[in-house]
Amino acid sequence: MSAAEVQAVAAVDEALRRELLTCWTDVSNAGGAVGFVPPVTEDDVAPALDELVRRVREGRALLALLTVDGATTGFAVLARAASPLRQHWATVFRVQVHPSRQGTGLGRVLMAGVHAIARDEGLEFLHLGARAGTGADAFYRRLGYREVGRLPGAVRVGPGDDRDEILLVCRL
Repeated sequence: MSAAEVQAVAAVDEALRRELLTCWTDVSNAGGAVGFVPPVTEDDVAPALDELVRRVREGRALLALLTVDGATTGFAVLARAASPLRQHWATVFRVQVHPSRQGTGLGRVLMAGVHAIARDEGLEFLHLGARAGTGADAFYRRLGYREVGRLPGAVRVGPGDDRDEILLVCRL
């Protein structure tokens, strides 16, 4: 049995950046709904990753890093609300498990880790958006999220292929 672990990361060094870049590119090219439509290259993903790393460095986001036997296998991002009125809320985004490890329950492990990190941070609610047509919303519902709305046609994955963004919330 492999040892899977999720930990909060507040600093990303160059080695971890490289691993995250490879993971995000591979997930995107496998059809993962993580901000890109395949095919993408690492050069396409790098600016988005660098923005994420900057937000982590500035303390505006936490990286929930999934490792299996010490190897980076996936990640998610937890971003606190900027408003002082919403400090008990955070947004979860870029949830991903490397394609070579998908279907093994590691998505549930990653999200359980995200929830634990959020609780440790004093958060009470998490919200996220899921691209319609991917089945991701059913995954999140099984984890206790509930749909609170949709943004019709918010995600354009190609000419004539607009998808709703499904808005989901979970009370921790």
